[in-house]
Amino acid sequence: MLKVIQHAWKRILLIGVLAIVAMIWGCEWRIESVARQRCLDAVEGVPEAPVAVVLGAAPRLADGRVNLFFRPRLEAAARLFKAGKVKALIVSGDNGSKDYDEPTEMKRVLIELGVPEGKIVCDFAGFRTLDSIVRAKEVFGQSRLIVVSQRFHNERAVYLARASGVEAWGLNAKDVPVALSLKTFLREKLACVKAVLDVNVLHTQPKFLGEKVAVPLE
Repeated sequence: MLKVIQHAWKRILLIGVLAIVAMIWGCEWRIESVARQRCLDAVEGVPEAPVAVVLGAAPRLADGRVNLFFRPRLEAAARLFKAGKVKALIVSGDNGSKDYDEPTEMKRVLIELGVPEGKIVCDFAGFRTLDSIVRAKEVFGQSRLIVVSQRFHNERAVYLARASGVEAWGLNAKDVPVALSLKTFLREKLACVKAVLDVNVLHTQPKFLGEKVAVPLE
C-alpha cells in the first residue's frame, strides 16, 4: 500500500512539474510572438517616436558589485536620442525610499553621455515594468514609444505596452551572458508568467498614477 501511495505522489509531482514548465513555455511563447519582431538591435532599424522609456535598473547590486545591465541601457538610450529617433527620454525606475533612487542616477549618466538635461524626464514610480509602461501612457501622455533595455526585458515591455494600447518598439541594449546573470535569467521566466497573468487574468494596474506630467518634445 505504501508503494502505491508513493507511486501516486511521484506521478502527481511529475504532472505538476510538467504543468509548470508548460505554463512558463507558453507564456514566453506568447510574449515572443507579440514582441520579437519589434525588438531591434540596431538604432538604424528603430522607427521614430516622440519618446523612449528607459527601464530602470540599479547601478550596483545588493552586494556592491556593478550591475552589468545598467550602463548598456543608458548608452543605448543616448545613441537613440543622438540619432534623432526620439525627442525626449523618460527614465523610469524605483525610488521607493530616500536612499534608493534609480531614475536620478540614470539621468546623471545620460547627461554624462551627452543627452541634454532638459530632454530627460524622471518617472520615480516605475516600480515594475508594467508600471513604467502604463504610466508612460496615462501619466506622461505617450501612446507611441521606444523601450530601451536588454532584449529579454524589451520583449516583455513591448507585450505589456501593446496590451495597454501603446504602439511600442524596443531598442536592445548590450546583453549580459547568462553565466553572469543566472538569477536574472531565471527570474525573467517567472516575470513572463506574471506579465501574461497581469494582462489576461489579474488586470493589474500600476501602484501609483497621479497627475499628468508634460514631456519636452519641442
